[in-house]
Amino acid sequence: MTERPDHPNLPITIDDAVATITIDRPDARNSLTPEMIDALFAAIPALDAADDVAVIILTAVDPVFCAGLDLHALGSGAIDIAANTEVGNQWPARRTPMIGAINGAAITGGLELALQCDFLVASERATFGDTHTRVGILPWWGLSHLLPRAVGFRTARMMSMTGNFLDADAAQRAGLVAEVVEHDQLSERADRLARDILSNDLAGVSAMLDLYQAIEGSDPEAWRGIEREKGMAWQSEGFDHTEISRRLDAIMARGRAQKEGR
Repeated sequence: MTERPDHPNLPITIDDAVATITIDRPDARNSLTPEMIDALFAAIPALDAADDVAVIILTAVDPVFCAGLDLHALGSGAIDIAANTEVGNQWPARRTPMIGAINGAAITGGLELALQCDFLVASERATFGDTHTRVGILPWWGLSHLLPRAVGFRTARMMSMTGNFLDADAAQRAGLVAEVVEHDQLSERADRLARDILSNDLAGVSAMLDLYQAIEGSDPEAWRGIEREKGMAWQSEGFDHTEISRRLDAIMARGRAQKEGR
């Protein structure tokens, strides 16, 4: 097994052509700093080009998958989304299959990370929520296009306008998640699916992925450009970072309450 720690909070391991990227910042709910985003966006093209990698797994250290951008830093003004090139980067293209192994809550930017994967296998503890409108920001990484393609436009609008969460079973029924497994079986199941991919003709797998991306893309540069343009305009004109710190505790409390069924 070869280890490539591109960033201390994003360790990468490679085992028999399966690369695993693990978001490892549990004390901050695996939220992403600009440095982590920059490292992630550098790691994926590097793994995609690596001769010893044929499948990528994206997962995280418990208890959550990813809470998105570090809202404490955003609320303090330490991150300027409109000016920060790392935060605003578009997701890198790839021809290597990527499995999302979702171990817990995937929220806002974390949901966008999950949506970039080719398919998701989720722990029974996983939840999925879009809280962009509760935070007061707009998506940057394709959620406005990818979420409705996964769950349908009406469910996507419901998630984005209410900020309500889907649990793992509801996410599977909606089409967002391919499989739901017991929590302690998640890593093993994701690895098994990666091995299933490896058992195929890998050139054919890459060509199939390219075909799906071409069909699903519907001119990706167009929708990415629209999302980026509107996101930058909102962040520049309608965004008040001082409100984020005030909203953060309420957002987290509401998410916990929904998970507990209250």
